[in-house]
Amino acid sequence: MNVKYFKDTDTALLEFTTAEVDETREITANVYVDLDKDGNLVSMTIEHAATAAQLPYVHIEEIDASAA
Repeated sequence: MNVKYFKDTDTALLEFTTAEVDETREITANVYVDLDKDGNLVSMTIEHAATAAQLPYVHIEEIDASAA
């Protein structure tokens, strides 16, 4: 997974796979998802990311299945 933050436009791009995008769907006025030909998530774009998603600050936490 890649997370790209474009400071000049306050846009975040979360890339989940490298599959070819077949369709883009608007989820809200500021969130779009890209899907492959099978409907699987390829990427997500978040506009106004600093406010909407608290980016560019990212925290990733891996949870061990035995800890859940």
